[in-house]
Amino acid sequence: MKCLGALALGLAWACGAAAAPEFSGQIRPIVTDQRAADSGPVAQADALSPGIVAPPLASVALETELRASGYGLTAVGTARQQRQDGPAVNATGWMNELYAATGRGAWQIAAGKRIVAWDVGYGFRPNDFVEQEARRLLLPTTPSGRPLAMAEYFDASTAVSLVLVNPNQPRDRLGAQEPALAARVYQRDGTIDWHGFARYGAHTGGSVGAALAWVAGDALELHASMRYLNAADTVAITPATSGLVRSNPWLAGSVRHAVQALAGGTWTNADQVSVLAEVWWDGTAPSNAQWDAWNARNAQLAALAGGPAPAGAIAANLAWQATAFGAASNLRRANAYARLSWTWEKWEPAADILFTPADRGRALSATLGWQGDRVRLDAGWRVYGGPAAAILPQTPTRRTAYVAATWSF
Repeated sequence: MKCLGALALGLAWACGAAAAPEFSGQIRPIVTDQRAADSGPVAQADALSPGIVAPPLASVALETELRASGYGLTAVGTARQQRQDGPAVNATGWMNELYAATGRGAWQIAAGKRIVAWDVGYGFRPNDFVEQEARRLLLPTTPSGRPLAMAEYFDASTAVSLVLVNPNQPRDRLGAQEPALAARVYQRDGTIDWHGFARYGAHTGGSVGAALAWVAGDALELHASMRYLNAADTVAITPATSGLVRSNPWLAGSVRHAVQALAGGTWTNADQVSVLAEVWWDGTAPSNAQWDAWNARNAQLAALAGGPAPAGAIAANLAWQATAFGAASNLRRANAYARLSWTWEKWEPAADILFTPADRGRALSATLGWQGDRVRLDAGWRVYGGPAAAILPQTPTRRTAYVAATWSF
């Protein structure tokens, strides 16, 4: 990070004649209630050995976000105080962004920690090569950017971006922390936006992608995205694992020659009623056969309860099964998503569903927002359901609800 810091300071000095600083921010109290799932390996582990897995907890939090920009520098920082089912308050803070940027003519360069989000999807973005942002958050928050150095070229219809991301990280870092070189080419052609992407990771190697967004009419927008990956980071169970083991059998692994693809569209009428529908495939997620084997191992472990095997050992093995939930950004390879929203004066109600056809799992969400001049109120709810063998209802948290108030200044 030292070289990026030096470059950022140099850029800031070069931009000394830029506009005077501007400051803004927001304060947001959030009350969240979570309920643990009553099925799945984590629930089974907790039933056998209460407390072996930390349960999802209700919490009260206060988030303060401050923004400053000027003289070529941009900074966004967040402080969070949180209390979870007890008197103790946990205080944390982080920088979402801290970078310097300067431009000359059609060129712009930047260095530091910055949010760079690519691709055209809503529920999933195969070509989000730099930020790799979590999608479908119940309550949207400002993500934390990545350390990078970036050069961009712009004209009226074309943009080219070249990004060196995570140059301060070791070559063996996984996922969004992996050092990589990423590029994007954007071209506007009438009502169609074309995107081309390329990435080379320090240990996952190359991947390429393409996307388009088409304004098909006054009310209709269509978009699609596709990516081919040489390799992707994942977790996989140690081969031939059976019965009780002494340590977590789920280890870091790799998915080779995978494809990710998305297609969808948005329809919005004159009354500001909007319908979004998307389907996508994530070849980096566990296959149907892998999830079938996962369910079979859960059943095998649960059948040991009440026998001579120690309950604590069975519970630990069941808890380790939850490692599979972090294998990829999607739990299942095939996904369908729909969202209905309406903007009516200051009110913004919305509802959505994520459906996994392979096992008929579903995640249902509903949110309601009210936007004033400086104050915004939000409430939301999400629940996971489906058949007993579906993956979504077996995740540790079955239901989440929240209320939040945001004051901007």
